[in-house]
Amino acid sequence: MPSKVIISCAITGSIHTPSMSPYLPVTAAEIADSALGAAEAGAAIVHLHARDPETGKPDQSPEAFEPFLKVIKQSSDVVVNLTTGGSPYMSVEERVRPAAVWKPEVASLNMGSMNFGLFPMLKRYKEFKHEWEPAMLEGSHDLVFRNSFKDIRYALDTLNETGTRYEFECYDTSHLHNLHYFWMEGLVKAPLFIQTCFGLLGGIGAHPEEVLHMKRTADRLFGDQYRWSVLAAGKNQMPVAAQAAAMGGHVRVGLEDSLWLGAGQLATTNAEQVTRVRQILEGLGLEIATPDEARRILDLKGGDKVGF
Repeated sequence: MPSKVIISCAITGSIHTPSMSPYLPVTAAEIADSALGAAEAGAAIVHLHARDPETGKPDQSPEAFEPFLKVIKQSSDVVVNLTTGGSPYMSVEERVRPAAVWKPEVASLNMGSMNFGLFPMLKRYKEFKHEWEPAMLEGSHDLVFRNSFKDIRYALDTLNETGTRYEFECYDTSHLHNLHYFWMEGLVKAPLFIQTCFGLLGGIGAHPEEVLHMKRTADRLFGDQYRWSVLAAGKNQMPVAAQAAAMGGHVRVGLEDSLWLGAGQLATTNAEQVTRVRQILEGLGLEIATPDEARRILDLKGGDKVGF
């Protein structure tokens, strides 16, 4: 099969809050509609978090995922990727539960502990609809997103038996080395789907040299046994995607990573970002992977083997 580019779309996440954009999906219906729109626009994978429908606060109970999972499954063949990151304020046991219950084809897995600085957004946004929003941002002054070796091992021991594969989220070179350790121990298997993450305060920056550094490190550690994808926060989203695609990588966009379509222009849907990155990819002469092509590229178990 000719090489094709997988577009992943992260629909809502847990970082941005409802006061930051009226277009951020919050309810189950909004999350389902936005995911299906992204899939129709060309996303082969949708990465999903859940939120409280009243307050928009991250909700990692399996029950919160059920309504939109079933709608997406009934309406599309898109690959579903469930978060085990949840919110950095949650325990690993809480974070892993939705993937353990629903057994998706893919689950995200953060590969190391890190400072997780969201507080700079307090300079940008002054009015909030809900008390939890500024408190969450302010609390990140003293927040370490815990992903210890024990935590990662817990997630792997819980999910490996389900046949779920992983989007390994690596925010720095040390995370690549952590993944290499688990690979050498035989706890994860190739092809490894490695998502290198750029531009979040506490992780590696988004300079082109830093993108190159992460790719070179992954090449040295994993050779041809991995599939490389990138995500970048905020204004860095599209430039990093373009650079990585030109280097043979896959890409992730979505309102989890950036609320914007361009300077001063909020994205009104996830599909808008998928359409924009697809234009970039096709402008480079690249072809977009369908969900079934993504399944072959990543060696996934198939949509008929999930728990929803």
